[in-house]
Amino acid sequence: MAGHSKWANIQHRKGRQDKIRAKLFSKMSKEITVAAKMGDPDPDKNPRLRLAVKEAKSNSVPKDVIDRAIKKSQGGDAENYEEIRYEGYGPNGIALVVEAMTDNRNRTASNVRSYFTKAGGDLGQSGSVSFMFDRVGEIMYPLSAGDADTVMLAAIEAGADDVETDEEGHWIYCADTALNEVSTALEAALGESETAKLIWKPQAPTEITDLETAQKLMKLIDNLEDDDDVQNVTGNFDLSEAVAAQL
Repeated sequence: MAGHSKWANIQHRKGRQDKIRAKLFSKMSKEITVAAKMGDPDPDKNPRLRLAVKEAKSNSVPKDVIDRAIKKSQGGDAENYEEIRYEGYGPNGIALVVEAMTDNRNRTASNVRSYFTKAGGDLGQSGSVSFMFDRVGEIMYPLSAGDADTVMLAAIEAGADDVETDEEGHWIYCADTALNEVSTALEAALGESETAKLIWKPQAPTEITDLETAQKLMKLIDNLEDDDDVQNVTGNFDLSEAVAAQL
């Protein structure tokens, strides 16, 4: 089995370190509010909301913040957020997918374009790079959930398509439309997962072995992630062991 992306591992650890940041709480609260507004405010009756709440809890977002975000969706003062996907190329032609949630499309587009331009990249049209990725569900379990064979068997029985195991944990992939169903089935077999979310999975990641390129790329990604309107950033690259160790 292929190892999980070293960039994804760094992001995973970074997310853990940054979990107390108000910005992260804010982005997760926004997703919860939008999910609750689009469907039922009861997570048990709304798969998207259930997954959003689960992700928030895995990042230690307090229960009162989660409850407040759900309540906000039912009030007349809830902002009307629009979900937008931007696609472009960063340093050395690395493809990036940027998912945003905004109440001002012009502001967000201007900011995202500026980040790409300053990094020597190029913001493209919709569809310009997403064909290099698969839209899938990703469910992560810690190594303590069981050995690779046990998790693989449980994943197959739950309807998953693939499993990758590395030093960080077990990463289970399924069709995007089956995430809630597979996640629920896995919970019955392995207990509650650490995370369960939709991602853009690169089909053939480019390995970066040059530190300068990696630093420029990480700066661009950091700038994008620091923007209040940006929810997620995904790239079709992996970092070599040597470069990952120096970042």
